[in-house]
Amino acid sequence: MKPEIAQQMAEAAMIHCREAGYQVGVTVVDRFGIPQVFLRDRYAGVHVYETSRRKAWTAVSFRTGTSDLDLATQPGNSSFGIRHLSEALPLGGGLVIDGGGSMVGGIGVSGAPGPDLDDECAQAGIDAVEDQIAF
Repeated sequence: MKPEIAQQMAEAAMIHCREAGYQVGVTVVDRFGIPQVFLRDRYAGVHVYETSRRKAWTAVSFRTGTSDLDLATQPGNSSFGIRHLSEALPLGGGLVIDGGGSMVGGIGVSGAPGPDLDDECAQAGIDAVEDQIAF
């Protein structure tokens, strides 16, 4: 994914959250989980860099949204061990970015008052550039 598209995606996600009254951090990673863009709104907490990056990395690494992974890794489930991996963060706010039938990256949002709202902002970022990544 071009860095310019990753930047637009991150900005759209952050603006969506800001308009809803949330100050967040947004990280967009490439298909290998390497950060391309990080944006932090001016009043977002200090933790949002680490958590948004790890959410995006987790989505790419496991090829699934982190909300789904949160459910799959609850205590008693066979995938519970994923929670003990140092970089994995199975907490809503991380989504896979697909383009042309392939995974092209991931986006992670942190700082909204709930993982479902982080997911919503991440999806808004993807939606904003969907026509540019559907090659």
